[in-house]
Amino acid sequence: MPEVIINGPAGRLECRYMPGATSDAPTALVLHPEPHKNGTMNNRVTFATYKLFQARGYAVMRFNFRGVGRSQGTFEQGDGELADAATAMDWLQAQFPSSNVCWIAGFSFGSWIGMQLMMRRPEITGFISLSPPASTHDFTFLAPCPASGLIVQGSENEQVPAQRVQALVEKISKQKGVVIDVDMIDGANHFFSTHLDEAMVAVTRYLDRTDDGRDMPSDLPDPK
Repeated sequence: MPEVIINGPAGRLECRYMPGATSDAPTALVLHPEPHKNGTMNNRVTFATYKLFQARGYAVMRFNFRGVGRSQGTFEQGDGELADAATAMDWLQAQFPSSNVCWIAGFSFGSWIGMQLMMRRPEITGFISLSPPASTHDFTFLAPCPASGLIVQGSENEQVPAQRVQALVEKISKQKGVVIDVDMIDGANHFFSTHLDEAMVAVTRYLDRTDDGRDMPSDLPDPK
């Protein structure tokens, strides 16, 4: 997985990137959790999501937000990180200009940033949101949500109760033709500490149902 350094709004951004299987491959940008709580692009949930898209033949990128790892700048509570994500998406899409499928995926804080980016980028065709921080971050900008997507939540999430996520889904599911799926992983906590495989299977099954219909291989096991 090649290391890429791109010019971001606050200086360089440290990235990992894998090109797609075809010249018109779908693209996916994967965003990591809270930078001020030691979140990085090497977080296990972020890395697993990146590898999942790679296995499906996507052109996929993950990167460190400003102030994390070798990325320059300092944490800005969301505004700066949103600018970082927009820059990374610009770079990724420039590598595959023939692609007409674009996904945004994020874990915790990364899902909050990703869904803000989706509101600004109509080319985003779907989202994956793992443990969205509905108890601590404002999602009212999703009014309504412009694209269908999947929320993966643990039933034992100690940071975000399931009812807060359900209330979020009910609030944003207003756009005609937009469907927000929720996959509740029984027994999982906020970090999917012992349920990461189940979370990734949930994402795989969702993409099987909803992406552009390509018959792409996946090396993820089925829990059955």
